[in-house]
Amino acid sequence: MAHAACRTGSPAEKPGGQATPGATRDPRRYSRPESPVGALNLWDDGLHPTEYMTETLTFLGIAGSLREGSLNRAALRAAQGLAPEGVRVEIFDLGGIPLYNQDHEAEPPVRVAELKARVRAADAILLVTPEYNYSIPGVLKNAIDWGSRPYGDSCWQGKPVAVMGASGGPLGTGRAQYHLRQCFVFLDMHPVNKPEVFIAGASQKFDAAGNLTDEHTGKSIQNLLVALAAWTRRLR
Repeated sequence: MAHAACRTGSPAEKPGGQATPGATRDPRRYSRPESPVGALNLWDDGLHPTEYMTETLTFLGIAGSLREGSLNRAALRAAQGLAPEGVRVEIFDLGGIPLYNQDHEAEPPVRVAELKARVRAADAILLVTPEYNYSIPGVLKNAIDWGSRPYGDSCWQGKPVAVMGASGGPLGTGRAQYHLRQCFVFLDMHPVNKPEVFIAGASQKFDAAGNLTDEHTGKSIQNLLVALAAWTRRLR
């Protein structure tokens, strides 16, 4: 993150730049740093950026695939290792969540109750989605639907959220991501708009063991996590 020169303890100044003798230093005066991704003006509240770093944030990462060799699951694991200082990325596996059935809303299945509890406990959500038939995979949409029900008891409401995805094609799950963003409107979630992370040609960016090998993709994921952390702290 690039920072402009900070003035964290400048004394009060007379016209012409001379300090007033005995003036009290103001610890909150500084020159604003640039946003980490150039997309958010994060410092409008007048706080020094270090004041946002007083506690560790927990992001709950959810990949919209059940396949063990999924590149989106691999991308989520990569995000764990790329988390910036002050951020911890945890993972919730969607395996075992049954198809949504309104008859069971009042007493949801155990895995659904676990999902809702983990979402509520997290400071922000990171969704990593494949793209199936130009849209959101069923396993992820099913989890979103369970988490939003019954009406008035949504675990998603008010949560900061970021989204990314990987595919073998040239668009990197862009259409699925935009459909997710439509869902965020009704869910009343607060998405990071930029940067957008579309991991195209993903099979060339991970090795056979599922480790991320592409430096540019790693930087993109890290920038997204930095932006989500700043956005989460700003919304508090």
